[in-house]
Amino acid sequence: MEIVLLERVEKLGQMGDVVTVKNGYARNFLLPQGKALRANKENLSAFEARRVQLEADNLNRKDEAQKVAEELEGKVVMLIRAASESQQLYGSVSTQDIARIVTENGVTVDRKQVVMDKVLKNLGLHEVRVRLHPEVSVGIFINIARSEEEAVIQARGESVEEAAEAALDARDEAVASKFESTADHGEEGED
Repeated sequence: MEIVLLERVEKLGQMGDVVTVKNGYARNFLLPQGKALRANKENLSAFEARRVQLEADNLNRKDEAQKVAEELEGKVVMLIRAASESQQLYGSVSTQDIARIVTENGVTVDRKQVVMDKVLKNLGLHEVRVRLHPEVSVGIFINIARSEEEAVIQARGESVEEAAEAALDARDEAVASKFESTADHGEEGED
């Protein structure tokens, strides 16, 4: 089916382009979402009459998205999840989870704007793309951890396992030194 695009559609074309797409894609997505019109004489002439207004509206939406992108760029949000000792999550992180946590951190984002290249099933820092406008996307980081303490350790770029081992070693040294000091005091009392 031939359609005329009313806005930029990723991997398809720019506003005003006449493109051929599969019927289902046009009928089920592009036409109902208001992203395109069927490419017939009436619609093409109506598009040309509205083109200036559509371009102005698109420019305004793009400027607003650019402002939000500046606020979001490189932002790190923390997500606390249950996970196994091998750092595997019990379940996965969805676009809805990411949209919710970003919105709770002050920027309203819809789950449809979150673009994930892979499924997030492990603890750690993960970069996720947020598409705010067809021409504006921004990268944010999701810090998935079992607790806030682990999230802080991960944010510093340290390994959670190494930090846990260091804490255990420090605890063992403290216990050993306390034991030695009590043993030394006990020997002095016997003299």
